[in-house]
Amino acid sequence: MAKIQLNGKKVFIKSNYSLFDLLKKHRLISKKIAIELNNSIVPKANYKKKNLKNNDKVEIVHFIGGG
Repeated sequence: MAKIQLNGKKVFIKSNYSLFDLLKKHRLISKKIAIELNNSIVPKANYKKKNLKNNDKVEIVHFIGGG
């Protein structure tokens, strides 16, 4: 079990949890998001490869159209 910060809130996750797993859990599988992990943007191609560790800081941003 690991503790991460997700959009400013403490969240507990299973070990070997990837960014993709986190998105699935929170029903955020979408082309209109961006993820910042520890102050660095993660390319979408790396979501399944990037495993989260204890004390990681994740920010997920949704893009919403408007005018």
